[in-house]
Amino acid sequence: MRSFPYPQVGSPDLRSPSRFLWWLAKAQRTTLLLGITYGSLWTLSQGLIPYVLGQAVDFGIVAGNFGALLAWVGLLLALTVIQAVTSTLRHRAAISNWMQAAYRCSQLVGYKVTRSGDALPQRFSTGEVVSTSASDAMRIGEIFDVSARLAGSVVGYLLVTFLVFQTSWQLGLVVLVGVPLCGAMLLFVIRPLQKRQKEQRDAAGKMTALGADTVAGLRVLRGIGGENIFVERYRERSRETQLAGNKVAYSLADLDAAQVLVVGVFSVAFTWIGALQALAGQIETGQLVALYGYAVFLVSPIRNASDAVSRFIRANVGARRIIDVLDTPSAVHDGGPTVDGPASPSVLVDSSSGALILPGLLTGVVSADPAASAALARRLGRFEDAVLRQAQVLWGGAALHCIPLGEVRERIVVSDAEPQLFTGTLREELDPAGRHSDADIMAALDVASAGDVFDGLEHGLDDEVTEKGRGFSGGQRQRLVLARAVLTGAEVLVLIEPTSAVDAHTESRIAAALRTERSEAANTTVVVTASPLMLGAMDTVLFLGSDGLLTEGTHRELLATVADYRTVVIRGAGMDAHASNGSTQNKRNENSISEGQC
Repeated sequence: MRSFPYPQVGSPDLRSPSRFLWWLAKAQRTTLLLGITYGSLWTLSQGLIPYVLGQAVDFGIVAGNFGALLAWVGLLLALTVIQAVTSTLRHRAAISNWMQAAYRCSQLVGYKVTRSGDALPQRFSTGEVVSTSASDAMRIGEIFDVSARLAGSVVGYLLVTFLVFQTSWQLGLVVLVGVPLCGAMLLFVIRPLQKRQKEQRDAAGKMTALGADTVAGLRVLRGIGGENIFVERYRERSRETQLAGNKVAYSLADLDAAQVLVVGVFSVAFTWIGALQALAGQIETGQLVALYGYAVFLVSPIRNASDAVSRFIRANVGARRIIDVLDTPSAVHDGGPTVDGPASPSVLVDSSSGALILPGLLTGVVSADPAASAALARRLGRFEDAVLRQAQVLWGGAALHCIPLGEVRERIVVSDAEPQLFTGTLREELDPAGRHSDADIMAALDVASAGDVFDGLEHGLDDEVTEKGRGFSGGQRQRLVLARAVLTGAEVLVLIEPTSAVDAHTESRIAAALRTERSEAANTTVVVTASPLMLGAMDTVLFLGSDGLLTEGTHRELLATVADYRTVVIRGAGMDAHASNGSTQNKRNENSISEGQC
């Protein structure tokens, strides 16, 4: 059993589709060379068969020499065995090359998705990225699949040209010039194919994107009765894709017809000239038989060449799409000058808002402008380095964007407001790294008050989670994600609306359990929420406005003294509340280091 792709070496060359394909070729050059070698041997054995057959006729049958006939027949059988063996090996190498290239492209896209932050979703829809990883990657793999046959065809063409020249220089010129000419004639059909395949690829990408977006928002669409509108839009996109596919099919049919016509004309002309020379006594009977075999053989190189060109066009289109994805600047970067993170739990200072996150405490974040609290969570989680260069977050005196990204991701964990679950067992979902015992997992589920999740699970932690956790309710998904976040034991845990989909009784239990769990471990916890139950469990609460920190204190203190806070928390009218006095913004970030420096 082989594991694909093989280890990646170096960074991909994204300057052009051809350079990217060449980089892929170099990354798997060993198996490519094996495929080319086997393909060449396979084609050489095929090309020699007409020659051996002609020799058997002339020196065995016509000459009446049974010994010579037996020898040539034995050589013919040996070539047949070689052809069978090398054909099998060539096919295995070709499939290996195909899978390596396709999976390596999918892997590159996967790495980009996990490391680009929010930069990729801002440029491409989910459906477009999925289509790039699946469809375009497989198209690129095709060109590496055909490489062995193409190399063998070139070698076979050169061999047959040499052998035909030994028989007749006129026929040798026909082969030498005619085969490339036939291939060039097919380019007139291939060029329109390239344009139509690009149109079909673009239409398919738009259709996939619309389908993914519709499925993701299906519950909301049903709630407002909008699913029929989106279904109709999907039908329109599907129809456009179908029409584009029909145009591609027309071009492919034209290409197949052109291949039959061009190759047929060449074969007939070649055989006819050979027959005339045989009638004139210029060549022997066996040589005529060999020439007919060469004519049949040369069909394969011409078709392989046109097939390779067609596949290269598709691969070129796919490579361009993958380059567009890979070339998207990442929102976060791990390189250049770095500084070590704090050796012990330390204060987090957000210079943009003036917020101060003290170590070991539970800090609630409430905002009259929900975008302000969401932006603070993003900065604390280091989601966009460009933002942090302008509005720095200091962690123990060091700029957060200058600390190695791996260390930040290990010590600071952000759990987003939209629960994301993947396929696999529930145990793998909650503990992807497999570092915790079942008892630890159950304890985290208790903190998240998620025990009822097991009521419908036959196999407990070994039960399979469906795609995006659709087998669970919204509240169950949210609590499972909370349990996963708690299980990380992160030094700094940022939770964004962790209980928005649960009832008040469950929320109260979660607030108490979360406080106990995080306080005992002396870890820092930031909870972005407007829930009074959650805020009541916090050690301190930061109240933000659109311009920064307005005030801070305990939940009870702010309820009693800050009318705007009371409006946001009690009435939930955060979008209508306005900060009345921005002058109270905390200025404790004056010791921040100069902008953009590490």
